Amino acid sequence: QLGADDYVTKPFSPAELQARVRATLRRFEREAGANPSTRLPGNTAIERTLRRRIELGIPFAVCYADIDNFKAYNDTYSFLKGDAVIHQTANVLMEAVAQQGNYDDFVGHIGGDDFVVITTPERAAAVAGYAIRTFDLLSPLFYDAATRARGYIDAKDRQGRPMRFPFVSLSIGIVSTDRYPIQHVAEVAQRSVEPKKLAKEHEGSVFIFEE
Repeated sequence: QLGADDYVTKPFSPAELQARVRATLRRFEREAGANPSTRLPGNTAIERTLRRRIELGIPFAVCYADIDNFKAYNDTYSFLKGDAVIHQTANVLMEAVAQQGNYDDFVGHIGGDDFVVITTPERAAAVAGYAIRTFDLLSPLFYDAATRARGYIDAKDRQGRPMRFPFVSLSIGIVSTDRYPIQHVAEVAQRSVEPKKLAKEHEGSVFIFEE
């Protein structure tokens, strides 16, 4: 009640005390670097997780998820509704990992409408596929009834030009150690550029592996 985060009762072993202290420190690090919107781990935790897998030689795949047409949605429906879409996307990715991933898979929020899922190479397609199917089921529900019936919204692009935008969708670019070895965290971001770009060029939700 005075503010302690944890406690042990006597008699206790030094090993148990050390384990509890380490767990509390890890929890503090995660919370300190968490994204303020979704409370998912942020960039520091993402880099730390990738670095650990690289150093230990653990095979992994990184799914970079990005919401398409999000700016148009945000401009039309307001920041609050846009934030709700961000939260729903986080839930979709966590559910995808829970249903199709491994127990130690990782979901992080880079910022804005950008997320990452770190899983194993053999589970990446299943996780990404589950995520885009679930997102597409929810996407129409983000809009009012009249817009759902119409199938699009009228808004302005980043240059201020009027455009017709389809519903928000989810593009996922996947980088995997199965394709090429990864020696440094920076390689992950560099190699993700092309599959993310290709995914966003497709209409609707899709996931694409690096070539």
